[in-house]
Amino acid sequence: MQGRDEVGMVAAHRAVLAGIVAEVQAARAAQNAAFVAETRALAQAGELARAQTLGSPQRVRDHDMALRSIAAELAGVMHLSDRSVQRRIGDAVELATDYPATLDACARGAITPGHVRVIVETGVILPPEARGEFEAAALERCARETPGRVRAGLAILAERMHPRSMGERHREARETRGVRVAPLPDGMSDLIVTGPTLVIDAIYDRLTQQARCITDVRADAAKAPRAAAATTLPGGTGNGTSPTDDATVRTDDDDARAIIASDTRTMDQLRADLICDMLLTAAPGADPTRTDDGPGLLGAIRGKVQVVVPALTLLDTDDGPADLVGRSPIDPGTARELAGVIPSPWERILTHPVTGTVLHVDTYQRPAAMDRYLRGRDRRCRFPGCGMPAIRSELDHTQDFALGGRTETGNLAHLCQRHHSMKQFTPWTVIQKPGGVLEWTSPLGKTYIDDPPVPIVRFVPTADGDPPPF
Repeated sequence: MQGRDEVGMVAAHRAVLAGIVAEVQAARAAQNAAFVAETRALAQAGELARAQTLGSPQRVRDHDMALRSIAAELAGVMHLSDRSVQRRIGDAVELATDYPATLDACARGAITPGHVRVIVETGVILPPEARGEFEAAALERCARETPGRVRAGLAILAERMHPRSMGERHREARETRGVRVAPLPDGMSDLIVTGPTLVIDAIYDRLTQQARCITDVRADAAKAPRAAAATTLPGGTGNGTSPTDDATVRTDDDDARAIIASDTRTMDQLRADLICDMLLTAAPGADPTRTDDGPGLLGAIRGKVQVVVPALTLLDTDDGPADLVGRSPIDPGTARELAGVIPSPWERILTHPVTGTVLHVDTYQRPAAMDRYLRGRDRRCRFPGCGMPAIRSELDHTQDFALGGRTETGNLAHLCQRHHSMKQFTPWTVIQKPGGVLEWTSPLGKTYIDDPPVPIVRFVPTADGDPPPF
């Protein structure tokens, strides 16, 4: 009887969850419709301001005044400042003018407002006349992926479609690198460093590794038992024992562990403290350039990033971007420089210029060939919608090893810690099909397919002929 009751309870919970899913779907559809309707209305407001000042001898000033007046009128019903509304009107005019198909797709529910924002933000580098072609390709990709996953690919796509090569623009942009201080309330300030994306991302990764090292030590200190130590107390026997057989006193090690365990700083706070420590003292207590006892644990940590480089870019026959996996495009000059360095902290993946197939993977640490292949295949966590890079994820046996799953590429895939745990401790299940395709099944029985990502830096043959063989 109890088993029948448990089955009934599970069925009841499934029914409740199914109702929640249906309600969320309906709410999302209403949100999409409201977003598109508001965007088109604001775009009409911008067109009205333009129409009101056609033929005016002081058109620029009159247009601005008309737009301010309309924005102030709308601000009253939107409960926003007129400045905010005027900015929204400008954004809406750009969206309705340059990306009309994007709005139509959002209205149909084919994409979300999040996709719309990603398309506009990544396409901003393109001149207006190039945005139509970009929009068509972007919509095709957005139909298959979440906004977070598709952003890096659209950024690469926009770079490829730009009339000027990324290499040329990056060389100019590098001249703007610098450091700025922005005062904040309560005696705080922001230190803002502007530099090449690859360098900044590697700095952040190194700080994260160092912070995790500290949290690991903190956790170990909290779990370590207090050391017992016998000592001679006043009135003792003089032979190293106390009047009571098991008397102990607190040792220096106990005090050190207590101090470490009392550290309650968050990861963000640790990153901030570490970078301040390094900038003020050159290293957080350990520097690999020292000539005394050598580097300590934190000083020996190096940032790690994953870069996908097209073969033609390495050959210097193409000046297009490479892909900093999960982040953004990087300039071809940096990619070529990294590929030429042997003792390098970078992980390099070379792809075929047409098919995008992985040709070669190399790394300084020389992991097993299987690991290199799987990092090249997966590139990110393989749970639908997750964009965590593979280098920060764990290799998981799709069919558990304890249940007979084999350690082979057809039974391994990268999962971030969050989704690895979810696979272990929730009703979500997954099977791996040929080609590294993962088929996930939710508790309601819905299936979600996650294909291995297609490399987003690949090129097509030009009229000059096919690319060289590899």
